[in-house]
Amino acid sequence: MIELLEATDEFDICIIGGGATGLGTALDAASRGFKTILFEQHDFAKGTSSRSTKLVHGGVRYLQQGNVKLVMEALRERGLLLKNAPHLVKNQKFVVPNYKWWEKPFYGIGLKIYDQMAGKLGLGPSQLLSKEETLQLAPTLDPEELRGGVLYHDGQFDDARLAINLAQTAAQFNSAEKQNVVSLLNYFPVTGFLKLKDKIFGVRAKDFFSGKEYEVKSKVVINATGVFTDIVLNMDNPEHENIIAPSQGIHLVVDREFLPGDTAIMIPRTDDGRVLFAVPWHNKIVLGTTDTPVEIQNPVEPQNFAALLEPIPLQEEIEFILKHIGRYLSKDPQLSDVRSMFAGLRPLVKSKSKKSAALSRDHLITIADSGLITITGGKWTTYRKMAEDAVDIAVEKYSLPESPCVTKELKLHGHDIPVPAADISHLSSEELTTAINKSIDEEMCMTAEDFLSRRTRQLLLDAKVAVQMAPAVARLMANQMKKDENWINEQINIFKSIAVNYLPTINYKQQTKN
Repeated sequence: MIELLEATDEFDICIIGGGATGLGTALDAASRGFKTILFEQHDFAKGTSSRSTKLVHGGVRYLQQGNVKLVMEALRERGLLLKNAPHLVKNQKFVVPNYKWWEKPFYGIGLKIYDQMAGKLGLGPSQLLSKEETLQLAPTLDPEELRGGVLYHDGQFDDARLAINLAQTAAQFNSAEKQNVVSLLNYFPVTGFLKLKDKIFGVRAKDFFSGKEYEVKSKVVINATGVFTDIVLNMDNPEHENIIAPSQGIHLVVDREFLPGDTAIMIPRTDDGRVLFAVPWHNKIVLGTTDTPVEIQNPVEPQNFAALLEPIPLQEEIEFILKHIGRYLSKDPQLSDVRSMFAGLRPLVKSKSKKSAALSRDHLITIADSGLITITGGKWTTYRKMAEDAVDIAVEKYSLPESPCVTKELKLHGHDIPVPAADISHLSSEELTTAINKSIDEEMCMTAEDFLSRRTRQLLLDAKVAVQMAPAVARLMANQMKKDENWINEQINIFKSIAVNYLPTINYKQQTKN
């Protein structure tokens, strides 16, 4: 896609950031026929967008808070995503266990309202369960004092795979007839802006691997960088007021023995007032999440930048999840049971600019004096609506040709083909080679970490196994990409340095020593 970059004098829309919001915005823009380019500093969905709880949900927690409008929007988007990406999004049953007399009527009524708000896009009716019915669906719940439960339905998905499919869907709009409308570039950080009389008319970007620098003209520039939002805003205006207050959420991954069957568990209230989930995912169970405020001073400094790119689960967060999930299961998970753990940073908006062009409780869109459009906040479930809002504002404010959004009915790439294996530990050498070659040729995979973390999900499913597989993966990638032994060794070392923070016992011991 670099060819399109080099052959294009000016783009209509330039997007900074290749996570859920950025890729969604690129797809929306390309599907409307706008000449679109996206720059991602690392790999697609490297950050927050690959570290979610793996839920496409309306937000039961938001209903408790009274955010009815937000819940209804999310439920609509959940229904659309299920229709457009049926290969990745599925109907997931959840049980809310009840241990107090008032919980069944309280949560039962709330979840019936949740059903009604979903309307025709609902996934199934909620229902009250007896103790026996609850244990039949979730046999590893602690039976002592269990009074019953409430069953409801929500969506479950693979976040990184959806991100890659969004990029592939956008790329499908390239054709001779449409004169190649979209270029999506990972490992291509934006280093500055092109300005005339303090107004942005493009960006400076650098190919991470070749070192070649480019000046790219664009009618509109959109900042969709999540927790990196303030870094980009600072690049535009060093005097800007920071708008992001990152919050860290971690997840622990354990074997299916802790929750056999197909039903997830939702614990409606933890000690800090959050919702806690235990969700089946790729033959494992994902436990989470936490909510830990993160203070990052001078994020452009290398050590702080790394903390944004690869956040590390904290000892107290690990203990929090193990303690709370242990209250509800007959067998308490121990640290030694954790196969992998991962952390993500939520880009929570802490201030709302007076220059907001569009504002909801879920996401924020602002326009700077320079003309830079920033979209931030939100969650995976509403990525499509966020993208639509951002492109609508770009069209309105910059007099782009009127073109309606088409993504409500747009089937995503891969909806009619088998989904690649997320757990590759049991693949034969030939199968692994095929998977690697496809990820390089069709999915813009550049590194061993790209493959083991996001093209597959091996690192998140079992970090120890992923480390063991890294040398073989690096060598097979080198064969396909024509890289030398130095590249192989570098890839192995880089991956191991990242994976150590996904290895529970090692990470925990290091923090304990410190």
